[in-house]
Order: sequence, then C-alpha cells, then structure tokens
Amino acid sequence: MPDHPSDHGTFYTLFETSIGLCGLAWNERGVVGFQLPEDGVPKVRARLARRFPGIVEAAPPPAIQAIVADVTALLQGEARDLSAVALDMDGVSDFDRRVYEIARGIPPGRVLTYGEVAARLGIDNARAIGQALGRNPFAIIVPCHRVVAAGGRLGGFSANGGAMIKRRLLAIEGARRDEGPTLFDLIS
Repeated sequence: MPDHPSDHGTFYTLFETSIGLCGLAWNERGVVGFQLPEDGVPKVRARLARRFPGIVEAAPPPAIQAIVADVTALLQGEARDLSAVALDMDGVSDFDRRVYEIARGIPPGRVLTYGEVAARLGIDNARAIGQALGRNPFAIIVPCHRVVAAGGRLGGFSANGGAMIKRRLLAIEGARRDEGPTLFDLIS
C-alpha cells in the first residue's frame, strides 16, 4: 500500500465501522465513492475495483483520514455533518446532483420522503428521486438512507443488505420525522 498517493489516480482505503468494513475512494478532486459493507474484505475490494477500474489501495492523506473519522463517528451514533466533504461528481447527471444536494441537507436523525425531495425540486416524480438515490455513489456522505417512502414506509435501498441496512442506519441516527413519532414507530 503506497504511503503517499500521487495527485493523479483514484485511491481507496478500508476501515471498520459499527456496521462493518467500509471503503472510501478518492482522487485529487475529492471523494469519488463510498462502499458500504459486503460479505468480507475480498468482496469490498472487488466491488471497489469494479466501480473504479485501476483504483489503488493507499494510506489516506489527512483530509481523507478526517472524513473516515467523521463517518466512523456518525455510524456510532454521533451527529456529524458531512455536507462539506468535497465530492468529485464527474459523470453524475445534473438531476442526480440536485437530488444529492437536497439529501446532503438532511441532518442526522431526520428524514424526508421521496415526494418531499421531488417537491423541493419542483417536480411531481418521487420515482425519479428513488432512481437517482439508487445511483448514489456516495452513500453515507450523500445520506440516501435518510429519504424514505410516504407514510413512514422504509422504501428501497440498493446497497448490500438492502432495507435491513437502511433500517440499521436510521436506527443508529435515531431517525424521526420533524412533525411526529420516530420513523420506527411507523414502520415497526
């Protein structure tokens, strides 16, 4: 594993969290992806290699170490604001960027529905919001798990573990709607 990645290329680091081994990928412009746990280290590495051909495992520079520390703390239930993390959205559509911007504004412990996100974008298409979030390469940093279906239903989640991992992430954050009971009172 290189100690000092050059300014060119895409790199990743693996780190343990309360939900399992995660991965963070970056380049000189910012974070390019986040990997939620898979079934073992080889599968996490393989998934990152498929997502980012030519990626190299490297010791994270200080800025990436700080992101890892914040993500780890967030996944232990500490409120952490990841909205300032620099993301390299090269290749991300304008629509998806707008959806991710709204999702990044949802604080830990709170949720919005797909319909509420759509309304904030001035559209009437909750399904398009779900599809954009399903393409989210920055899970946790762009907290797609904080967007749920109407009526307190969980909605989908495309990561390994599906709805179970989404439920776990929301439980760690003590998620609730601003105007009512906890989300888990509604879906339990």
